[in-house]
Amino acid sequence: MSCLSISMSGLIWFSIRGVHNSNCWSVTYTKRRIYVLKGSTVNISCYYTHATSYIEQGSFWFTKKHPVDLRSYPKYTGRVEYNRNTENNHTMTITHLTEKDSAEYKFRLLTTDKGRFSGLPGVMLTVTDILLEMDPTSVSEGERVTLRCRTQCRVGLNPTYIWYKNGQSLTNPITSYNSLILDPVSSEDAGNYSCAVEGLERILSPEETLTVRYGPKNTSVSVSPSGEIVEGSSVTLTCSSYANPPVDKYTWYNKNGGHYQFSYGITGPHLVFNQIKSSVTGEYYCEAWNGIKTGKSDPTQYHMYAPKNTSVSVSPSGELVEGSSVTLTCSCDANPPVDKYTWYKKNLASPKASGQSYSITNISSEDRGEYYCEAENKYGRLNSSSVSVDVQCKFT
Repeated sequence: MSCLSISMSGLIWFSIRGVHNSNCWSVTYTKRRIYVLKGSTVNISCYYTHATSYIEQGSFWFTKKHPVDLRSYPKYTGRVEYNRNTENNHTMTITHLTEKDSAEYKFRLLTTDKGRFSGLPGVMLTVTDILLEMDPTSVSEGERVTLRCRTQCRVGLNPTYIWYKNGQSLTNPITSYNSLILDPVSSEDAGNYSCAVEGLERILSPEETLTVRYGPKNTSVSVSPSGEIVEGSSVTLTCSSYANPPVDKYTWYNKNGGHYQFSYGITGPHLVFNQIKSSVTGEYYCEAWNGIKTGKSDPTQYHMYAPKNTSVSVSPSGELVEGSSVTLTCSCDANPPVDKYTWYKKNLASPKASGQSYSITNISSEDRGEYYCEAENKYGRLNSSSVSVDVQCKFT
């Protein structure tokens, strides 16, 4: 004789050799279907009853592929644990789940009767991997990319998803849907992406790599060596930028007569002057091209020239009293720097002093007048405008 039992979770039946009283045998599984992610842990529980004429001698869980106690199989070693929560309640815990653990799990009760009593049908466990789909995986800057977090089945009632880039959660990492849209894509969006279900953050999808193509950025020109440029020395201008794909062509321009023109036919990142001359100085810029876009640097001043904007400053400023001191300082713009300064007093042919600064101590009325400086380098000289030095008598 066999006994049928109906429960909220479905039809349960046991196959027995005989029944010695009116008590029924039944197993009620807490859930008939369970969906979990690869790498997670699952609890499979049931409640059972049996004929009181029999004494329990043991119980275990099994599958069709493994019809005896799962704990005896190497693939489950150290991953399966049984717990009897209360009388007639039994829970099996499986850790570190893999997709190969997907199966129908059934509870079997052993009693003093020779029969083995199993709850059929069992619990269908589906272990699914979490995957990230990216469409497309390679784009140009400004285009659109859609990322989708996929599982073979729905995990939870209302799952939310967390998104990661290069192992770090994004600024706004959680969405209530399984899609993340990047529109428009920028070069900063390039990287390795993965996703997870909230609550199971340790189980990440395999990474997908987003490649973003973009034109040259931050194009600039540097001069080596820096500092003073001496005629006859070697000077190298270098064009730099970052781009994807990398820059494959550079074009150099220099200013001539107020207009820029193509320079030297150089298509590489370096423009080299082995023996520099004043005739090739001026403003230069470069263009970088990578097949997508052109990046243009700002003009770089690269000159050798005579002094200009020569001027004199007075310290202290204002009226001076006999017996005090004053310092005049000559300033100008020149490349190479000024190598000779000369001081003059207006209406006097002979120079008063040399050097960038000229100090007058214990000043007297004879020092009253207008002064100017002359700045000179190898390319020329230029006088400053005159400044007045006014000396007041000291009354005693």
